[in-house]
Amino acid sequence: MVQLALYVRLKAKPGKENEIEDFLKSGLELVQQEPETINWYAIKMGNGRYGIFDTFNHEAGRQAHLSGKVAEALMAKAADLFSEDPVIEKVDLIAAK
Repeated sequence: MVQLALYVRLKAKPGKENEIEDFLKSGLELVQQEPETINWYAIKMGNGRYGIFDTFNHEAGRQAHLSGKVAEALMAKAADLFSEDPVIEKVDLIAAK
C-alpha cells in the first residue's frame, strides 16, 4: 500500500484558468518520468481552485518528486499563474484501495 502523499493547493489569478489547465496537463509527461511517483492527479475544484495529489511508497520517492522537474516548473510559473503561493502539504495515508 502507498503510504505517503502530497496535496498541493493552487489558486488561479483571474483569467489564467486555461493556462493553468494546460500547464497541469503538460505536467503529466514530466511526472511519467518519475518511477517513484505512484499516482499523480491534477484536479479542478471550481472557482479558480486547482490542486495536485500524488502518492509514494516511501519518503525518498516523495522527496525526489519535490526536487524534480514538475516541482521546478510549478515554482517557475507560480508568480504568473497563481494569486497565492502554492500550498504543499505532506500527507500520510491511513487507508487506500
